[in-house]
Amino acid sequence: MPLYKTITPCRGTKVLIWKIEEPKGELMDGIELTANCKLRLGNMKSEIHQRGFLSVRQLLKAAGYKTSDLYYDANGKPHLKDGKEISITHSFIFSGIIISDTLKVGIDIEKQREKISVIAHKFVDYEYNFLSDADVRPLTVVWCIKESLYKIFATEGMSFKQHAKVIPFKLMDKKTVSWIFYNETVKKYKAVFLEFDGFTCAYAIEL
Repeated sequence: MPLYKTITPCRGTKVLIWKIEEPKGELMDGIELTANCKLRLGNMKSEIHQRGFLSVRQLLKAAGYKTSDLYYDANGKPHLKDGKEISITHSFIFSGIIISDTLKVGIDIEKQREKISVIAHKFVDYEYNFLSDADVRPLTVVWCIKESLYKIFATEGMSFKQHAKVIPFKLMDKKTVSWIFYNETVKKYKAVFLEFDGFTCAYAIEL
């Protein structure tokens, strides 16, 4: 299928989401894989992971990039050769990217599942002021926002629970504010979230 959603949060920033319905062969059409991509793809035992990997390359193509325009640093953070900011995510049947000319950005997609209630204590602290372990959808929003923050900050030792805070929100709000407090660093982010087909997507943009 073509793009599932295209969102322009602000000038110079774009979110692209793909619903992965095609077989692996179709997802390889029109993209040229680098030698490293072929190696990574060959080492993936799960076809779900393979299709997710390829769908991200299709998203790059839709954004006007070649696979060779993307590279990863020593911490596994993705970068574009033209210097624009990029973040990548995929979960089951959805993948997504966010690209910005100048702003630090992060994105995450997660399937809404009851098991998030079991692990909530590992990433929720301040947020217990406005939600509980039974709130699967809001908990998934918080997880996605904190994962997006982590992808932006990309600092070893950063804790979802201790260093990332999500300001109270309601699901109808579709947005909130989030913060990173890490050692002497304090950073504020706009966080936007949406739900579709039993999944949650959130992206964070540094303010």
